[in-house]
Amino acid sequence: MSTTVSPLAPKRYPKMPEIPGVRIATAEAGIKYKGRTDLMVMVFDEGTEVAGVFTRSKCPSAPVDFCRQNLPGGKARVLVVNSGNANAFTGKKGREATALEAKAAAAAAGCKENEVFLASTGVIGEPLAADIFSHLLGDLVKRAEPGAWKEAAQAIMTTDTYPKYLTAKADLGGVEITINGIAKGAGMIAPDMATMLSFVATDAPIAAPVLQDMLSKGTAKTFNAVTVDSDTSTSDTLLLFATGKAAERGAPRITDPKDPRLGAFRRALNRILKQLALQVVRDGEGARKMIEVNVTGAKSARSAKRIALSIANSPLVKTAVAGEDANWGRVVMAVGKAGEPADRDLLTIWFGEHRVAHQGERDPDYSEEAVSAYMKRDDIVITVDLGLGRGKATVWTCDLTKEYVAINGDYRS
Repeated sequence: MSTTVSPLAPKRYPKMPEIPGVRIATAEAGIKYKGRTDLMVMVFDEGTEVAGVFTRSKCPSAPVDFCRQNLPGGKARVLVVNSGNANAFTGKKGREATALEAKAAAAAAGCKENEVFLASTGVIGEPLAADIFSHLLGDLVKRAEPGAWKEAAQAIMTTDTYPKYLTAKADLGGVEITINGIAKGAGMIAPDMATMLSFVATDAPIAAPVLQDMLSKGTAKTFNAVTVDSDTSTSDTLLLFATGKAAERGAPRITDPKDPRLGAFRRALNRILKQLALQVVRDGEGARKMIEVNVTGAKSARSAKRIALSIANSPLVKTAVAGEDANWGRVVMAVGKAGEPADRDLLTIWFGEHRVAHQGERDPDYSEEAVSAYMKRDDIVITVDLGLGRGKATVWTCDLTKEYVAINGDYRS
């Protein structure tokens, strides 16, 4: 956690409402950090249903394996998250730590171990001494309270410079329901499902298979469309919990993903997922600028997404933006190396509203002065039209600064 807050941090934070059926507590366990919270417990009332998506890394963390094992049950009573240690690449010791943690959490919450969900974030390869905080879980569950969403977001931070939390309302069968979400992430962000860690809860009475359908579809244009540094974490975990408490106020139970009454809820959920993902990008380690990359005119949507990610992940494009240089030659390079259909002589490139390249060469009306002024903004939009088809995609990233190197050069020390 940095002492200097990103210049791209939100200017205002929402007041987080309570979600009936959810209680939260945090603690200072001293796992890695001193003088700050690093342990968070979220307790759910009986009947809470759960969905999740996880990293596609072939070297997942022990908590990711544990959550995957419990997810098919569809029920959740307690979530335990620690920061400072990812419990990843920790072999048998990692599995033993999750087993100890799960047993303590189940005892604390009075539930079965398959209703426990775990997440860890921080250093990879260091064994997690779960016994230094497992004894705290009983007290945390006892003192958990409904309103501690901001505190929850703070407890799961690592190199983040600000907590990430959002709320939304939606209509479900004529009843207003609430969705709250928190996230953490600043580096090792090239999600291939979700981002580092994100937890979303609602009082809507929605069955686990329906939650899963919405979450899996919702990540494509949100968490799977952001990148900070092209590195996919071993720990990526996104969990969605539904307590069903709005049923007491007349909200209908939804058991079919095609139910037309889900429309407003789905839109609100996708909005939360997108805004949390963008907050992660805006807190990219050392970031000074947010970059939106739009690709149009590709052979297919999949091709457009690959080209957009090639641009967004290019260190040369990202350092050019950091230097406020509209170096469209680097964008051409990133398009060309993506391995997707492209025709040099059909390419058109814009920085914001400024067309800098057209039909394979520099735009005749290109104004260095106007584009240089545009590049001084906090938010930069790069648009590439391939002129080949109807495929399009948008991804978000941030610039690459000296601070990124400094943060990651010092991370373990």
